Amino acid sequence: MIYGALKVSVGVPLKLAFRPWVEGLENIPAEGPAILASNHLSFSDSFFLPAVLDRKVTFIAKAEYFTTPGFKGRMTAAFFKSVGQLPVDRSGARGAGEAAIKSGMGVMERGELFGIYPEGTRSPDGRLYRGRPGGLARLALASGAPVIPIAMIDTEKIQPPGKVMPKLMRPGIRIGGPLDFSRYNGMEHDRFVLRALTDEVMYEIMKLSGQEYVDIYATAAKRQIADEAKAQKQAQKEAQKESQQETQREAQKEAGQAQERTDADETGETDRSNS
Repeated sequence: MIYGALKVSVGVPLKLAFRPWVEGLENIPAEGPAILASNHLSFSDSFFLPAVLDRKVTFIAKAEYFTTPGFKGRMTAAFFKSVGQLPVDRSGARGAGEAAIKSGMGVMERGELFGIYPEGTRSPDGRLYRGRPGGLARLALASGAPVIPIAMIDTEKIQPPGKVMPKLMRPGIRIGGPLDFSRYNGMEHDRFVLRALTDEVMYEIMKLSGQEYVDIYATAAKRQIADEAKAQKQAQKEAQKESQQETQREAQKEAGQAQERTDADETGETDRSNS
């Protein structure tokens, strides 16, 4: 009931304002369980995709959205719950993978659509990163549900990190054909199978999105970018410090030279007086 009301109150204005274009809508099954595996460019991905589908989509969201204290935190938690988002604790050794399987199986058993981002986090630079096999592959094999690859297009340009006001532009959504992995039945504990299944899904997403593929995890890329930014900031700080020291040395040199000239002038005046 709440999901339907929000789909009208939020989804309809979203579609009218941004006019997202969609390709492959016929690939979404009219009924039955399915896993929607999408690239992840923006916070808004979890809103644009459900807005263009007739069926309810359940995503997992990081637990912080549900546990943040204060009025804003409670409002955020209430909103995510109302739109069917499930909290996931990403801590621990296996983190979001185990949580995705547990949450996803419940959705599959109800015959619904479950949305998942195989990259595990938003892309830091618009490129497509290596998929994590823990949640997607194990859920696909445990449930037997088809995996539908999805590409979100240009959603990161609507509201880049740090921007408050979104930019009115048309994002895109490309929906690929369902992928059947029944050939891997009974092999859900084979890590090579999990890797192969995940890579196949990511390849399909890459074809749909046209993104450059990077064979590392997005979390590692974020650390690299943060480390590079930190190093650059430190280098700028050192350069600024060196510049200030150079300015001080030049000022001291000029002051010394001025003093020498003053002393020379005073010496000349004294010599002339004595003569």
